[in-house]
Amino acid sequence: MLTAVDHVQLAAPPGSEDLLRAYYTGVLGMTETPKPAALAARGGCWFEAGDVRLHLGIERDFRPARKAHPGLRVTGIDAFAARPAAHGAPVTWDGLLPGHRRFHSEDPVGNRLEFLEPEPG
Repeated sequence: MLTAVDHVQLAAPPGSEDLLRAYYTGVLGMTETPKPAALAARGGCWFEAGDVRLHLGIERDFRPARKAHPGLRVTGIDAFAARPAAHGAPVTWDGLLPGHRRFHSEDPVGNRLEFLEPEPG
């Protein structure tokens, strides 16, 4: 029986770790968590905020995920949307999910990210 999602992994190009750290910690407010020593040699970064865990793994023939994406719940979505926008990331609002406000953006290597907040009521 499934009980939870432990983490979501996204890919990133070689050498992008500093760019990823700046975005996921500085823009999204996540905390970088250390990778186990056996996995650290592969490169990449792990981040978390509350129960949300994202792993960014290095892929030599990297292509950003344009359709597949994590859907990340936020509070205060308007203020949250201002964060990636202030750093030049696109913010595309989408009103098609009933009962939610949401927007799509992308991380600095082009991976699609969805941010959503349930509407009150």
